[in-house]
Amino acid sequence: MDSDPMTDDVFFYEAFEEEASALRRFLPEGLRAGFTPDTIQEYGRPGPGAALISVRTQSQIPGEWAQNLSGILSRSTGYDHLTAYARVNPSDVTLGYLPLYCAQAVAEQALMLWLTLLRRLKRQMQQVERFERDGLTGRECAGRRLLVVGVGNIGHAVALIGSGLRMEVHGVDLVERHADVTYVPLSEGLAWADIVVCAMNLTPENRGLLGYDALHHCGPGALFVNVARGEMSPSAELLRLLEEGHLGGVGLDVYDGEADVAVQLRRDDGQDGGTSTIQRLLARDDAVLTPHNAFNTEESVQRKSEQSMEQVAAFLETGNFRWPVPDPGT
Repeated sequence: MDSDPMTDDVFFYEAFEEEASALRRFLPEGLRAGFTPDTIQEYGRPGPGAALISVRTQSQIPGEWAQNLSGILSRSTGYDHLTAYARVNPSDVTLGYLPLYCAQAVAEQALMLWLTLLRRLKRQMQQVERFERDGLTGRECAGRRLLVVGVGNIGHAVALIGSGLRMEVHGVDLVERHADVTYVPLSEGLAWADIVVCAMNLTPENRGLLGYDALHHCGPGALFVNVARGEMSPSAELLRLLEEGHLGGVGLDVYDGEADVAVQLRRDDGQDGGTSTIQRLLARDDAVLTPHNAFNTEESVQRKSEQSMEQVAAFLETGNFRWPVPDPGT
């Protein structure tokens, strides 16, 4: 591999236009930073360009870069992609993430997805040109049963929204940290719920946790929303549940194999099996898909950019992140 000169103090991958603009506003004076909206694999440079790099969730970090990296900051609340990289590429690279910036934004996106499904919004938009109401009768939130799987910062914000809408709310989590949430076992909660929201962090142990077999425990017509990680609910299995008429609707902001799916969709390449599954979901009235955009509000992007620069400044000054990834080697 050709050499890549280290010309910057930090290089930001996957920085879309509004985010890059916000990051520049908080950039400390004198700090040299590079930006690209591309993932690492799309950008195609031979090396990282800086000893400290920042990614989101779709970049695939080359293993050979580890010897040239001192730090990796993920601008995300999830860090499974960083721990996976550390397991495969043991090194002294320090890992950081942003645990606090987007709980409200992501919770509101989950609400948007289940409301879109409850009120048949896709069909309403299709039929407004004819001002036709046939087949558009929806359902209200009040009195419906909401199960939040993963009650961390985001999941708790989802639970509070549900309670505010006069829904019955139960939660599933290994650690029962919120006194205002009623916790239940997963199988019991799935059988009880009208709406299931996945807000759980991804680990090697919970991959596929909310796949075909688990969600078959839901009552017919239940809605499933995932704003966490797609690997917990493979898209092909969700499509099968819709085609069989078992689930009443699916709302997704995340996808299994997202790093590849995102690139393929941007290239408009419909040949891949995973992408064709997404295309089939997009064509359905009972599926609502968004491009891993739940975090993306003005308020959240500002918080993320400010906290990213706090992380960068702390790392360059001390060699440690203010919010380090927990137990990166496990």
